[in-house]
Amino acid sequence: MLAAYIERLGGPEEIRVGELAEPRPGPTDVLVDVLATTVNPVDTFVRSGRFRTPVPFPFVIGRDLVGRVAETGAGGFAAGELVWANSLGHGGRQGAAAARAVVAADRLYRLPEQVDPYQAVAVVHPAATAYLALFTHGGLRMGDTVLVAGAAGNVGSALVTMAAAAGARVLATAAPMDADHCRALGAAEVFDYAHPDLTGRLRAAAPEGVDLHLDTSGRNDLTAAVDLLAHRGRIVLLAGATSTPVLPAGRLYLKDGSIHGFVISHATPPELAEAAGVINRLLRAGRLWPRAKEVRPLSAAAEVHRRLEAGELHGKRVVLSIRSQSDNA
Repeated sequence: MLAAYIERLGGPEEIRVGELAEPRPGPTDVLVDVLATTVNPVDTFVRSGRFRTPVPFPFVIGRDLVGRVAETGAGGFAAGELVWANSLGHGGRQGAAAARAVVAADRLYRLPEQVDPYQAVAVVHPAATAYLALFTHGGLRMGDTVLVAGAAGNVGSALVTMAAAAGARVLATAAPMDADHCRALGAAEVFDYAHPDLTGRLRAAAPEGVDLHLDTSGRNDLTAAVDLLAHRGRIVLLAGATSTPVLPAGRLYLKDGSIHGFVISHATPPELAEAAGVINRLLRAGRLWPRAKEVRPLSAAAEVHRRLEAGELHGKRVVLSIRSQSDNA
């Protein structure tokens, strides 16, 4: 079968596109004919060795897929069903960038009818990240005030959408050109992230403080974040693996505040399945979509990894098509 794979850790130039033996499912697995996959920052971390995890060579890259069940398998999945997954390519699991992939049944989800699979595959990873940050680790409750820094990006947009849908008041920071986009997603107020008195403006908008603070940029300015927290407010760290912020421990302590860090790669199958249920509901309702999407062939995998690492995508989601969209019929 055709696959994008590596035979050793390293840069994008290590990615090969060629023939590999087809995988065979075990008793708890499902074999999937892959229609498309995506490229996420975590895919570059695994490929380079920056994120240490078991990598069996040759190693198929990629985290997310959308496809059709190739043959009836575990979990009650029937041949021909449209499905998606977003937790391959980590922990010894082979990746998604191949004509066929084996997925554990408890990590595979049915795609709702009438949802475009090529749109869906572009959002399932950032949306799962957002759900876990807000609910699993952030303890979001109806009526909370939530601050989303970097709200116009892929994860940021999903955070705003999900928080607003859950009845939270969402304060968003973004570039002025993205303000209307954030409001359309459900943000109550949008602030210019480069304003010289951003913290002051946010404090005026939430005089009692914010209940949940999320920064998608990875800068993790904990001094400003703690300053903005409400009593028993929570900060969730979901990006910035190399950041080393200063923690104002005294102020955090006096606010009964807390900081939670999480990596989606460590999410358990039940946690991912809970997120998938919400993602499917939002997909069915037309509430989740990629703001900018580019479709490329699987042969472009190395180029897309290079562009992502060089910061050239600017929030655009790249879908690597393994079968043509006409094959979805």
